[in-house]
Amino acid sequence: MKKVTFLVLCLGLLNTTFSQSQVEINKAVNVKFVNFYNAEKYDSIVSLFSPEMNTALPLAKFSQVCNGLKVQMGKISNSRFVRFQNPTAFYETIFINGKLGLYITLNARNEIAGLLFKAYTEVPAIERNSTKMSLPFKGEWTVFWGGNTKELNYHVESEAQKGAFDIMIMDKNGSTHNGNGQLNEDYYAFGKELYAPCDGEVVLVVDGIKDNVPGTKNPIYIPGNTVIIKTDKNEYVFFAHFKQHSIIVKQGQKVKSGELLGQCGNSGNSTEPHLHFHLQNVEDMTIAVGAKCYFEKILVNGNLKSDYSPIKGDKLVGLD
Repeated sequence: MKKVTFLVLCLGLLNTTFSQSQVEINKAVNVKFVNFYNAEKYDSIVSLFSPEMNTALPLAKFSQVCNGLKVQMGKISNSRFVRFQNPTAFYETIFINGKLGLYITLNARNEIAGLLFKAYTEVPAIERNSTKMSLPFKGEWTVFWGGNTKELNYHVESEAQKGAFDIMIMDKNGSTHNGNGQLNEDYYAFGKELYAPCDGEVVLVVDGIKDNVPGTKNPIYIPGNTVIIKTDKNEYVFFAHFKQHSIIVKQGQKVKSGELLGQCGNSGNSTEPHLHFHLQNVEDMTIAVGAKCYFEKILVNGNLKSDYSPIKGDKLVGLD
């Protein structure tokens, strides 16, 4: 069967928090989409589009896509909600002739800002790493977000990032920078070297995204400059917010634990230089399920810890 995909996304409207009501709104839009699709009321679906989506995928073009999809797959018999990665919900969608994954992205006005059908794959979630991990930096860094509760870690509300850490360098007064903090170079973490925490293969590199002026964000590509490493146990280690043009590894490259990857920066959804680090079960963050990451042997607040997953406020030093 010919591969079926179509994708139009307006990513400038992404954010990183969500509420249960947003999930329910997306589900209601999905019900409308399925009913209109089956009834061939494509104009009713287009009426749910954002202005940007209407421009990118007008009714005539969208009708062609839907008619082609229906010829190959038939009508939709069921569309089951799987997970929500704000602002996109993922549905297991059963057609008469097979199964596809459906992604629906809503903007702040609850208009459809993105649609994607692609082959459905559901990879089992992982609870934690089985690969031995070392800290991906040298010297003492402080966990700003980390842990299992919303109070300790706002990432827990994101399916892919629920085990994530945001880690910074702080001085004895708890400040992350010298001076007034108006320049990235004022921040202790900016430009610090980041290393592979384990052996693996680099499966994604994003470089070239500008570092933000401190206090501002780039919502177009939330992770900013990125490296993802796949371990031999099919665990995916996700680094975000590298300094622009600092990444020295390439996609497809095999790396060893402790090998230099690049430098800490302030790109993407970041208001000041820091390391975002998390573990997930697949490469694609839009469908991934996050997992807790435990480090083999580290100093935590001056005490030796083995097989430890840090929490907010921990001061961490790696051991070679």
